[in-house]
Amino acid sequence: MTREAHPPGKTQSYFDTADIEGELRAKAVRGGAWTAAGQAAKSAIQIASILVLARLLSPADFGLVGMVAAVTGFIAMFQDLGLPVATIQRKEITHEQISSLFWINLGLSAAAMLLAAAIAPALAWYYGEPRLNRIGLALAGAFLFGGLASQHAALLKRRMRFGALTAVELSSITAGLGTAVALAAMNFGYWALVGQRIITTAVAAAACWVICGWRPGLPRRGFEIGDLLAFGGNLTGFSVVNYFARNLDQVLLGRHYGPAAVGLYQKAYDFMLIPLRQINEPVSSIAIPVLSRLADQPERYRRAYFRILEKILLITMPMSAFMIMTSDWLVLLVLGEPWIDASLIFAALGVALFTQPIGNSTGWLFITQNRTHHMLRWGFIGSGIAVASFFIGLPWGAFGVALAYSLMGLLVRKPLLIWYVTRHGPIRPMDFFHATAPHAMVAVSVTAVVGGARLFGPAWGPAPGLLFAAALSLMAALGTLAACGRGRAALRDAAQLSGEFIRKRQKPMNSPMTRPGQG
Repeated sequence: MTREAHPPGKTQSYFDTADIEGELRAKAVRGGAWTAAGQAAKSAIQIASILVLARLLSPADFGLVGMVAAVTGFIAMFQDLGLPVATIQRKEITHEQISSLFWINLGLSAAAMLLAAAIAPALAWYYGEPRLNRIGLALAGAFLFGGLASQHAALLKRRMRFGALTAVELSSITAGLGTAVALAAMNFGYWALVGQRIITTAVAAAACWVICGWRPGLPRRGFEIGDLLAFGGNLTGFSVVNYFARNLDQVLLGRHYGPAAVGLYQKAYDFMLIPLRQINEPVSSIAIPVLSRLADQPERYRRAYFRILEKILLITMPMSAFMIMTSDWLVLLVLGEPWIDASLIFAALGVALFTQPIGNSTGWLFITQNRTHHMLRWGFIGSGIAVASFFIGLPWGAFGVALAYSLMGLLVRKPLLIWYVTRHGPIRPMDFFHATAPHAMVAVSVTAVVGGARLFGPAWGPAPGLLFAAALSLMAALGTLAACGRGRAALRDAAQLSGEFIRKRQKPMNSPMTRPGQG
């Protein structure tokens, strides 16, 4: 069989990453600069979305779409089969292989679209809610857009083109939010949320095709993709099992307590995850390509992993304690009085924030060490523990489910995960203890200081109270880190990286036409 020729020009660089291995640090810092700027804008858009849509729509509107999304999200696990991650992880890959993966992804997405449409009537019957049929049929169409762009987005990540990825994200979520606000203002109710999801996915697909110069070849047989399919299959298996565990709570609450309970629980869960996603998702997009290139250099790999994890914990540990201790103020200020019942759920779920970044980062280890078969096995163990916690907490409603899930994760699931992921590879359990101990102390100190101020201090309103609590949290965190050697080292390293980060962001502004000294 005649091999399809590699496309000429710059698209050839998507297949071999040897040219960027010597500048991984520089690309990671530049990627961090782009990603941070993009995440700041993305956070502003998402906060605006919460502020506006929570006031234009009811908890039941969010609950209706959430009931369907729990099922369509499960189906979505199968539409890419983990193949985009395989494209990112491989050190070398060919145009023909990626073309084959593209057509497989597109076919799976079409099958997912048809399956979602077929399930919609059954979903309406199960919940006893006819509106779910129409919502399910509408959301099914979004699957096809995801399949069209999955390999293009993977190639951009493979080449660490984070500026381009930032443009894709911002354009798509802005278009989606604009659609949602317009429909909500015209009293379309839950259709505003449906339109937001469809437009966001469609614009993202179009932007990926415009920005990424690669175009797939015709589907052909004979190219070696068996190992890529095995890698992606294991990753998809984990995603399916994990998704089931992450969404069964909403299914159970919807069945036993109705859409209003699901709406409160889902909004508390989403609100809790917003800051974590703003950190974890962009950092993962940088960490996986970097660690994949270092997989055959154990000591550099180990240092790079903990250096990245340490920077995440510098932010998430004090932030988690702050959010738990001020959950009622946050809900009142951001969502408004009708959502106040979500504040206790939000605080209970917030306990999981302490260990969630560590758990998320172990996925980098499984993927970049080509251990997705181990990842799948852990999926069954961790998901079984999570499901057990849902049934334990269900008699106490949404709050009981949230608290049981968080405590089981903190005390059982995450310790077992650390033991399991470190059985192979260059990372050891004690490495986690040494890396996380100073940040755990920060979480304890912020909780004690803010909690004490609220218990014994004057009564504050939400806005001034949050400002005061934020200042206390910052002082407690910096004081705790400064009191121990590892904490001081973490602060120094963060300051050094921040300096590089700022210089990388400023460098493109000094073009040859505007270089200092030239007039």
